[in-house]
Amino acid sequence: MIPIPGILIALATFPGVIAHEAAHLLFCRIRKVAVFEVCYFRLGNPAGYVVHEPTDDFTTSFLIAVGPFIINSLLCVVFCFPAVLPVRVFGLSDPVSYFWIWLGVSIGMHAFPSTQDGRGLWGAARRAARSGSVLALVSFPL
Repeated sequence: MIPIPGILIALATFPGVIAHEAAHLLFCRIRKVAVFEVCYFRLGNPAGYVVHEPTDDFTTSFLIAVGPFIINSLLCVVFCFPAVLPVRVFGLSDPVSYFWIWLGVSIGMHAFPSTQDGRGLWGAARRAARSGSVLALVSFPL
């Protein structure tokens, strides 16, 4: 197996990074959390980030951390399903379909929370679980 450098993966899937960070920003705006800085894409680690104010509300922390999973997963289905149908079912090799498949897969690849998102959610869940938050208790294994 040939190792693929992370920078190549980031370049090939940059729409997913942008959608991931936009989802964080969207949930910050929905929950009225102040955002200090947004980087939608860069060649480095991390490939993108959103710096926002800390929050004591676990539901807000949960939505901000899990927002990219929700949004990116939905976008992946929206882009891939109509594009895969002509290719797989009807055998049509349309370059536009392959573009939409690439876009959907690249967005879907970045649906899962990053390590930083997971760490933040884990810490918030531990604190909220001690105070009896049902959402924290249910999501604690995350």
